[in-house]
Formats: sequence, structure tokens, C-alpha cells
Amino acid sequence: MWADYGLLLIRAVIGLTMIGHGAQKLFGWFGGYGLQGTGGWMESIGLRPGVQMALLAGLTELTGGLLFGLGMFTWIGALLIVGTMLMAIVKVHGPNGYWVTQNGFEYNLMLLVTVIGVALIGAGAFSIDALMS
Repeated sequence: MWADYGLLLIRAVIGLTMIGHGAQKLFGWFGGYGLQGTGGWMESIGLRPGVQMALLAGLTELTGGLLFGLGMFTWIGALLIVGTMLMAIVKVHGPNGYWVTQNGFEYNLMLLVTVIGVALIGAGAFSIDALMS
């Protein structure tokens, strides 16, 4: 029983955080730069066309966060988050080393491993997946 509460807590925090990151890119909310600003930054790191890449990243984060947080098709939500984190590691944080204090990939790796772990365990009793089974 307590494991279900733990899974709910993990899913809720990661899901809401990923939704927030998507909203930063898509709408400029929560201190984000919106599609144009994020697209310009993406162009600067070689991801072209920038606005379309920002749209794809934002939708991926928003959708992955929503699915993962609700525990609805959890493995698909996890896969979307894993893809986003892998891209962040390869294109942005990987060259800076491990530690987040040097803009490294520590945070990205922790999210990636956590969502894989939850997807392998299952979303728990307090999830839409559980209601659908």
C-alpha cells in the first residue's frame, strides 16, 4: 500500500515538472521563453528548424509529463521523458560533465532513470493505468 503512495508522489512531482518545462517552451510560462525564444536558442545549438524543434520538445515534455503524472499509458509518458532527457544530455549537458553545478547531466540522468524505474514497476494503484486494467 505505501508503495502506491510513493509511486503517486514520484509521478506527480515529475509529471508536473515536465508539464511546466513544456509550458515554458510552448507558452513562455514559468519564466520560459516561448516558441520563438526557445527556437532561437535551439538554432544556436544546431537544432534546426528552431521553432519546430521547440514545438516538438515542448509538446513532448507536456504530453510525457501529463501521461506520466496521471499514470495513464505510463510507459509511453516515460518514453517521451526519456527521449527528451537523452536529447538534453547529448546536445546540452553531456559535454559539461556529470554535476549540475557545472551545467552537467546529473539532473537529466536522475529523471531518466526514475521514469524508467517507475515504468518497469508500474504506475501503482492510484493511476489511470490501474483503473483500466
